[in-house]
Amino acid sequence: MDVMVHLRTAVWGPAEFVGLPPRWLVAEGLLVGALGAGAIVGTTLFGAWTGNPSLAAGEAGLVCAVALALYLGVVRAGRALVGIAALLGVCLALQAPQAAAGMVLAKRGRVQTAVVTSVEDGRAADGGHRRYLCTVADPHGIPFKVRVWRGCGQTTRPGDTLSVVYDPKGQVAPRAVRAAGGMPDPLRDLAPWSAALVAVSLLAVVRSHRLSTPAEGSCGLRRRGSGET
Repeated sequence: MDVMVHLRTAVWGPAEFVGLPPRWLVAEGLLVGALGAGAIVGTTLFGAWTGNPSLAAGEAGLVCAVALALYLGVVRAGRALVGIAALLGVCLALQAPQAAAGMVLAKRGRVQTAVVTSVEDGRAADGGHRRYLCTVADPHGIPFKVRVWRGCGQTTRPGDTLSVVYDPKGQVAPRAVRAAGGMPDPLRDLAPWSAALVAVSLLAVVRSHRLSTPAEGSCGLRRRGSGET
């Protein structure tokens, strides 16, 4: 029985609550999760805005995700919750660069008409389908450095025009604008990952404490890592 208790404590944390956890403990968990998610997205957004390649690529976000996991490990959160938080943090860091680039284009991007110069067939070697990629040039004939896929389809031909949003500072790759709806909300796809990371971090922090009965302590709370005999 002691082995099962020890295993449960190691995997999910030592929490044994009588009632709800104190508000300050919940606040600490929310703060840890919010800071972790904010650091992952914020560093990537800052890198995209300033043109810092290492930050814009999400490398700093991965470091923040690892730092969050290390903090949860230091406070002796359950290993399963630490692993889940690390996985969510990595997923968030990998998706943040595209969202950050979209945010930069949404804030300071300019739209212009581009001419399609070539279209890459969307058929893969195995017969499957993938996105069509268009090489485009500005009205002066200067080609963009990257190919675009929005608005580029099976019926697109060289000489057609596409609306392209670009960064005047050249720090973010241009993107074609959807025919309907314009630029989508760039951070919308990050919201579920961020919310999940905050929720798991909150649970991990709360379960890293053990609540005892009122007779065992004036606050009914034992700090993290304090063993119980």
